Amino acid sequence: MDLNSASTIVLQVLTQATSQDTAVLKPAEEQLKQWETQPGFYSVLLNIFTNHSLDVNVRWLAVLYFKNGIDRYWRRVAPHALSEEEKTTLRAGLIANFNEPVNQIATQISVLIAKVARVDCPRQWPELIPTLLESVKVQDDLQQHRALLTLYHVTKTLASKRLAADRKLFYDLTSGIYSFSCSLWNHHTDTFLQQICTGDETGATNSLERTLLSLKVLRKLTVHGFVEPHWNAEVMGFLHAVFERLKQFLECSKSIRAENLCRDRVEKTIILFTKVLLDFLDQHPFSFTSLIQRSLEFAVSYVFTEAGEGIVFEQFIVQCMNLIKMIVKNYAYKPSKNIEDSSPETLEAHKIKTAFFTYPTLMEICRRLVTHYFLLTKEELTMWEEDPEGFTVEETGGDSWKYSLRPCTEVLFIDIFHEYNQTLAPVLLEMVRSLQGSTNVEDTNAILIKDAVYNAVGLAAYELFDSVDFDQWFKNQLLAELQVSHNRYKPIRRRVIWLIGQWISVKFKSDLRPVLYETICNLLQDQDLVVRIETATTLKLTVDDFEFRTDQFLPYLESMFTLLFKLLQEVTECDTKMHVLHVLSCVIERVNIQIQPYVGCLVQYLPLLWKQSEEHNMLRCAILTTLIHLVQGLGADSKNLYPFLLPVIQLSTDVTQPPHVYLLEDGLELWLVTLENSPCLTPELLRIFQNMSALLELSSENLKNCFKIINAYIFLSSSEFLQMYASVLCQSFCSLLKDITTEGQVQVLKVVENVLKVNPVLGPQMFQPLLPSIFRGIIDGERYPVVMSTYLGIMGRVLLQNARFFSLLLSEMAHELGQESDQILGNMIEMWVDRMDNITQPERRKLSALALLSLLPSLNTVIQDKFCGIINISVEGLHDVMTEDAEAGTYKDCMLMAHFEQPKVTDDEEPPTEQDKRKKLLALKDPVHTVSLQQFIYEKLKAQQELLGEQGFQALMETVDTEIVAQLQEFLQGF
Repeated sequence: MDLNSASTIVLQVLTQATSQDTAVLKPAEEQLKQWETQPGFYSVLLNIFTNHSLDVNVRWLAVLYFKNGIDRYWRRVAPHALSEEEKTTLRAGLIANFNEPVNQIATQISVLIAKVARVDCPRQWPELIPTLLESVKVQDDLQQHRALLTLYHVTKTLASKRLAADRKLFYDLTSGIYSFSCSLWNHHTDTFLQQICTGDETGATNSLERTLLSLKVLRKLTVHGFVEPHWNAEVMGFLHAVFERLKQFLECSKSIRAENLCRDRVEKTIILFTKVLLDFLDQHPFSFTSLIQRSLEFAVSYVFTEAGEGIVFEQFIVQCMNLIKMIVKNYAYKPSKNIEDSSPETLEAHKIKTAFFTYPTLMEICRRLVTHYFLLTKEELTMWEEDPEGFTVEETGGDSWKYSLRPCTEVLFIDIFHEYNQTLAPVLLEMVRSLQGSTNVEDTNAILIKDAVYNAVGLAAYELFDSVDFDQWFKNQLLAELQVSHNRYKPIRRRVIWLIGQWISVKFKSDLRPVLYETICNLLQDQDLVVRIETATTLKLTVDDFEFRTDQFLPYLESMFTLLFKLLQEVTECDTKMHVLHVLSCVIERVNIQIQPYVGCLVQYLPLLWKQSEEHNMLRCAILTTLIHLVQGLGADSKNLYPFLLPVIQLSTDVTQPPHVYLLEDGLELWLVTLENSPCLTPELLRIFQNMSALLELSSENLKNCFKIINAYIFLSSSEFLQMYASVLCQSFCSLLKDITTEGQVQVLKVVENVLKVNPVLGPQMFQPLLPSIFRGIIDGERYPVVMSTYLGIMGRVLLQNARFFSLLLSEMAHELGQESDQILGNMIEMWVDRMDNITQPERRKLSALALLSLLPSLNTVIQDKFCGIINISVEGLHDVMTEDAEAGTYKDCMLMAHFEQPKVTDDEEPPTEQDKRKKLLALKDPVHTVSLQQFIYEKLKAQQELLGEQGFQALMETVDTEIVAQLQEFLQGF
């Protein structure tokens, strides 16, 4: 089919694909998907989107399909890759003319040209850059702009390639076009500044757009196009020119009215200039050394002196502060402790910094930061009144300092204070001294200043450790400030309780905790919501602290918990509810079972909150975390929560439900603690396990918790659980073991081992399909010690506790391998003796000895052949488990447990869970803990002696090393 008729058909289908009617849209999308891999399809798309007479929506769609096709089929190695002939035609067509009239489509075409360039430039597409440079020079406005837009996207894409060969190509490209790019930028910048002076608004807007694009190109070339840019005069010339241009543009923005179209773009250009400096400093700190002085003078004068008044705007202040911060904090500019180890470049940069940051400069920066930038603004105070919850959430962490003014000023303050704390600590302490006593509630400005100074003392807490006696200050001044209940004083109440939270982990005497708890109880009843929320945050920091003591906290627990719960009900925003829930969780976690009398209200409220938060998965995660701590605090009483708890677990761990993406991790954790604290298995708890096989198929990082959950079910009620789910589990395990790490294998096998421990009679039958591969692993001498150790643990259980099943398994293996049963048994014992050292756990070592001894007494020649090995393992086992009773001069087996003892729990220890008790009871039935190895050996040897007669037995004993026999006799004294 020729290109024209193909274009007609494709055009028709693209038009249908822009339809709002799904009956038309769906088949069209299907058809386009099928054509994606047809030769010639992209040539047709190119024809369509370069035909300006067609409908804009259809052309837009054609561009998008073309762009997606480049990602999938442009590379030579891609399946259904485009032919080289078609690619050549497409490349030529893409840069035939730069006259796209629609901005959005022009941007998309530039991006897709850049995508092709990433793969083909310069080798397969050497003409791209020369064509772009020629087109940038033409007089036609539209063509010039579109070529410049494309040059920017191509430069940006090529600059992002990181392989050494690609970097080299980009360096070559940069050296070829850098001069031209500089002159282009200067030309457009000068034109813009002239036009703005003469009042030519339209011309200025066009020139500014070109200034911006050429500056974006230069930014990429300057930052990524040179190995050592400081040796290149043009680069350094451009960077110095940036400061001049910045001054011109800042002056210019002052003269442009706010409603003028250019105003926004001028500010954007100013920010781009600062990004050039920040990126260059980040990538080439040593090349930046000659710019340190100028950068600091520039940034400090605009941000910390009158020079910036009426000129600077918020985003520019943030960028300037980030520039100062990056110079102050730059590791490249910090000499080593041992000066001789520092490079000359580092010392040079450090010298420039030291010369700049004199005492007067630092003092002025510190004062301005605190008394100007830290002050709460009118907008913030309005927000406090109108949207208190929004106000408390506003101050976010993470990277917000890069973009928002308040976090940016605070981070700059912390970094400068850390670097120059010897100089700045006295300055800040002087500010604090000048604010002694409570402030007049009518003097709003004085209140805001005090708030700002206290903020600084909180931020610099670690640096002020030696300079501030916080305990005295707390008792003599801060407590009094918290008791001023006037509404206008609320900024101070909020700031002081925040300040205490900052200092609690730095320096706060333990004896003062009760006074603080009292204060927190009062402030949780403050009339202002912001103060209450801030108090809850400080409570969390106090409870979370290393020096927290439960006994000090218990007298206040009831009122705290009630007040926090009231706050949780009161707040309405999702983020605030999460925050308060987090505080509640923390309290429950720290006091554990002591919480039991007070949680009734919360237990009743959580189901309602869960229902309300259907749309808010992060809030549901917070509820899950709270439930985890609640269940741990309630222990066996958590059974009363099941009507709410179990449906929550069911939903969170069901991979067919969309919310599982957010809730799964916490849901599994909750499922596990619910089982660990469950007094008995309920039908509903058993039913939830239906979710497990899909979770095992996911085999994600949650697998570990899945195995813990399976183990918990086994300990809780093995017979009911296994009757219902053993076959499904066995299938899941069989498929898991084929494709899992060594660690994963061990986890699966430990589950099987637990099944055998809990249910030695039915367990082997239920997991029978897994046992042959374990048997084979032992005979073949599995090379991973941990896996081998687990294999031997499982086989030891079968051999010791279910001998009948073991002999059936032996016959099955003999049949499968075509060998005699005795021969296989001999191989197994030999490998067991040989690999005994792989077993490190004392329990498993004792189990091995018991299991192999259980083969005695025997007339079987193979077992008699291996008698020496069996005795060796038994004596090793004795060495592991026997402790000497010094008084009686005899030995006893330290693994024996006679009866169940409730362990004494101290305040700091967590009480045992229901599962801990179950494990203890299980141990009381386990041969490892109930059979004395010493006695067992004695009885088995005696039985073997009776079977063979004295002479035969002596002959057998002579196969054992005399040293081992001597050790054995010593252990068996008194029998």
